[in-house]
Amino acid sequence: MSALRRLRPALALAFVFLAAGAPAVASQPPQRISVQHIDVDVGVLAKKFMRENPGTVVDFRVVSFQSLVESLPVQLASGVGPDISMVADWGGLSRYYLDLRPYVNAAYFEREFGAILVPMRGGDRRSNAINGVSGSMTLNGAFVNLTLFKQAGVPVPKTGATWDEWAEAARKVARATRTEMAMEMDRSGHRFASLAISYGAKLIDEDGNPVMDDGFKAALRKFVEWHRDGTMPMDLWGAVGGATHRDNFSDFMNGKVVFYFGGSWSLWKMDTFVGDLFEWAAVDAPCGPASCTVMPGGGGMVAFKHTKNPELAARFIAFLGREDNMREALARHPNVPVATTLVRTGVEFPGASEPVRAALASFTRQIPKIPQAAYAFQGWPYQRAAMNSMTTRISQVLTRELDVDTAAAFIKKDVELAIQAARK
Repeated sequence: MSALRRLRPALALAFVFLAAGAPAVASQPPQRISVQHIDVDVGVLAKKFMRENPGTVVDFRVVSFQSLVESLPVQLASGVGPDISMVADWGGLSRYYLDLRPYVNAAYFEREFGAILVPMRGGDRRSNAINGVSGSMTLNGAFVNLTLFKQAGVPVPKTGATWDEWAEAARKVARATRTEMAMEMDRSGHRFASLAISYGAKLIDEDGNPVMDDGFKAALRKFVEWHRDGTMPMDLWGAVGGATHRDNFSDFMNGKVVFYFGGSWSLWKMDTFVGDLFEWAAVDAPCGPASCTVMPGGGGMVAFKHTKNPELAARFIAFLGREDNMREALARHPNVPVATTLVRTGVEFPGASEPVRAALASFTRQIPKIPQAAYAFQGWPYQRAAMNSMTTRISQVLTRELDVDTAAAFIKKDVELAIQAARK
């Protein structure tokens, strides 16, 4: 009998023993993260990410903006919530953010998103954290009814025109065309912040405390003057109490106002509801003595410290910030780009109308001019408290309940109380 034949029974017995005693090799479960956003477009990119990264699952869901503002902070305070979410309050939730720096190409993030990395740190000047990314942003800014300017025979002020020059031109057009209102601004502390910063307002100091300085007071006096002389209507800011936000876009859409200070998020309403009813344009922000300021805003995408898959969460956010994916998202849903390369080289918006493309170009070219004070205010953890107080107290000045100096003192005190309450 050959040696091989003599070994066969032993080999067979050994095989049976190993098969019976060794545990079965189980397939590895997929790595999984949960992601939420108000826009279904992010879900499209989530599917692309999973195709490029086999063995990963992105559980994506669409949520309301109200959920982000009201429910998400409560979830995070309880140590739960999604792995990744859009946040509108860049700095207010920064204590919950996962620092992506150990997992991503830090040089790329700093080059492309440097302007928003600082405000996303929530005012922590010692931090160098990379807390998130934003492929696009919203900007507040000015819209004008060009048809009314042509009918009135009044030249449209050029880029670099002051707030006073725009107010004078709008008054002339309103008188000549019998238009109801010369100028309007949304009832919003965020919108007023543009005017205030352009007049030199600092709003917060280096230690994160509220500042109501001479620049803020000068802007408020100008705002009051426009309401007193009829340039702006009293029944918008003055007739609504408290911190109630009021979007006045419908007045511009219906041809009731010459100059409207709102935001880039209204561009799609212009195409949908105005169309070719009249000619319009988004124009560069009017200038004050200090700057020509638009306030940044919009949603950032962040991961949270409680995630069980930090490396995967960071990889997904880096994927969203990849140039080809940002261009793809902007082509599908036109918006104002954030990344330095996209701002410099431009973005194609194949589905947008010519007026919308021109408006996006106007908003985009203003990004490099945004003062650091605007980014600092946007990332301040107590920004919402400040904006609510500004809206309330400014209205009280317009209705003659307070004077400018008293209102400024009250705003400062309101925010200081909010800070004290938050730190308890």
